[in-house]
Amino acid sequence: MIQGLMHRRSFVSALGAGLAAVKMGLESSSARAQAISSSTNEPGPLKVVDFHNHFVGTAFTPSAGANAPAAMRPYFDQVNRSLADSAVLLSSMERAGIAVRVVNTPLEFIQDPDEDVPAGRVERINDQLAELIARNRGRLYALATVDAFSGEAGAKELIRSVRELGLRGVFVASAKRDLLLDDPSARPTLAAAAELGVPVFVHPITDVQLRRRFGKYGRPGTTFNRGTVNSGALLALVESGLFDELRELHVVVTTLAIGGILLAAGFAEGKLRQDPALLRRHVYVDTMGLKPALMRATLDVLGPDHVLAGTDWPIYLETDVPNRLLDALIACGAGPAEQRMVAGENTMKLLGVA
Repeated sequence: MIQGLMHRRSFVSALGAGLAAVKMGLESSSARAQAISSSTNEPGPLKVVDFHNHFVGTAFTPSAGANAPAAMRPYFDQVNRSLADSAVLLSSMERAGIAVRVVNTPLEFIQDPDEDVPAGRVERINDQLAELIARNRGRLYALATVDAFSGEAGAKELIRSVRELGLRGVFVASAKRDLLLDDPSARPTLAAAAELGVPVFVHPITDVQLRRRFGKYGRPGTTFNRGTVNSGALLALVESGLFDELRELHVVVTTLAIGGILLAAGFAEGKLRQDPALLRRHVYVDTMGLKPALMRATLDVLGPDHVLAGTDWPIYLETDVPNRLLDALIACGAGPAEQRMVAGENTMKLLGVA
């Protein structure tokens, strides 16, 4: 195990350097994207399949941002109203120009992420997701929610959700208490995903210890907190040898893990020194923020076949997504085939949708 390496707080200082370096290019890259797009013959609009979307529905009371500062309460009240309402989810697709959304239900939006999950909760979540998908075939797909740290119970529910409910992958938290995804309790769920051939969406959580240190910095502090944990989960998977053991395991992390991706690839230490192509075989990343500088880095490290359009709805309410994504990809030097891959083809292939 990598307990010394991965005690969550120990990752902060190195990660900060990677995030700061990427941030320097955001404004200039965004401006360059607009200039290039305006001078290029208008191609057809991209069909965007958004991999990163959340939904809680009416079976539970959404509680996203429960520990947010008072100034953020109105914002999270609106987020929680959106999470509860399938009509808002569907109407948001038209406003954003998105053809298909892939939805998930984070346990973190229902309960404290470090708490034990009550019996029957994940089953109710996944049954509700299956009903939502059945009402909106071709427009929505869903990832099963499981407690990855619940041992064989998590694997059993994943198998049921894929084989009986028709869900297309699994959504898991990056960490729970002091555990990351290299903990033995998470192995059954990861092994089941590999055997089923479905992706594992490794999602950030807000770490309690890091919140004490960075919470006073508001939303940027929370973003840094969550990015650190998401990066830590990725590092745990790489260095524990799980990718070596589970050859068909494919995980998706968010753009918040950019620091971990760049540090792993840039320094090529540990497992990546022995196997530099490991990330490109097993790891995908979304396009949260739709920023050219971030996309350029992930396209370079992971390749255009491992970058997925994703917006983090309704935490972020992106507009005009096809054109903004196209501008960003043009700024990155991506050609039409690569643009289509990132916009939707990669996600549909990963989900096993013909």
